[in-house]
Amino acid sequence: MQGNGNGAQLMKSRVARLNSEKSWDLFITQATNQGCPVVVHFTAAWCMPSVAMNHFFEELASTYQDILFLSVDVDEVKVVASKMEIKAMPTFILMKEGALVDKLVGANPQAIRKMINGFIHSVRLHKN
Repeated sequence: MQGNGNGAQLMKSRVARLNSEKSWDLFITQATNQGCPVVVHFTAAWCMPSVAMNHFFEELASTYQDILFLSVDVDEVKVVASKMEIKAMPTFILMKEGALVDKLVGANPQAIRKMINGFIHSVRLHKN
């Protein structure tokens, strides 16, 4: 890897990649206790549109620092995928306080950003 001197800290991912039901429960419980919203990318290594969304998902995680971003491979964590009723990849879900708030199926960056912005807007309105 060639460095230009300032890229080292930028390489650290803000997306937590989960590989077990236990890690899912841990992250969701922690986020619920902290009142932190969660965006989950349900992905699969064999699904090209899903893999293509990884970079965009990283960008979102950098943009929305007060949201927890999780990535779940449906083949590695089948229990969670079936519990959340994931039927196709990529699927993006938005959770608050452990409950599903919104779900979006498909590799559509604009729709995902709009879903998150709409959610943030509604949360801010409730705080006032």
